[in-house]
Amino acid sequence: MKSWIRKAHRWIGLIFSITLLMSSGSGVLHIIMSRTQAPPPAARPSGGGLDTGAIRVTAPEAVAKALEASPAIKTPPLAVNLRTISNQPFYQIFFAGEAPQYVNAVDGITNPNTDEIYASQIASAALGNQPVSKTDYLQNYNSEYINIFRILPVYRFDTQDKLNTRVYVSTTTGSVTRATDDNKQFEASIFTYFHKFSFIPGKDLRDLVLTIVTGATFLISLLGIILFFLTRPRRRKTS
Repeated sequence: MKSWIRKAHRWIGLIFSITLLMSSGSGVLHIIMSRTQAPPPAARPSGGGLDTGAIRVTAPEAVAKALEASPAIKTPPLAVNLRTISNQPFYQIFFAGEAPQYVNAVDGITNPNTDEIYASQIASAALGNQPVSKTDYLQNYNSEYINIFRILPVYRFDTQDKLNTRVYVSTTTGSVTRATDDNKQFEASIFTYFHKFSFIPGKDLRDLVLTIVTGATFLISLLGIILFFLTRPRRRKTS
């Protein structure tokens, strides 16, 4: 029995030692990243202030204009916010299952591009008013914007600096949800490769492999504990 457990512990440990190295290495990297990578810019009110005196359109009128501009919407609004966009007050109106609708609070005009304009404003302000360009609009997670960031949909905006700095912006929260560059993403990619096996395509297969290797690691540890007690020195009986 001792011999069988010892052999099983040895060979299973040898086979899965690489996953132990990857897990421990990613743990060290996670600590380094938490100390070297700054968090995304804090959420803050957009624009340079809200000019309430310029508002001429009431909230019910704004909702009516939004419904008029999008006749496919048949549900009442879930929320109505006031945002400063391009130095003017706008109503940001949310309907169930729809992208936010915008109505200018001064003249009641609607513009389908306002959401992107607002996102660009958030991105530029977060990066010190640098010029930015939209490069993507995500409704699903990808290899760079993964599910730990939680919020969807988001816009991606890039700068033209040497590090290729980019930010992901949510107009729902009015904030940057992720800020990264080539150096930060290199570290993040290593972490996800080692810790989450992101190099394996397909979530189902990846979860299966992760379950097998973590289960094997658990078994190795358990066998080691059993061996400790089975092979511990016996006290000699004294006569």
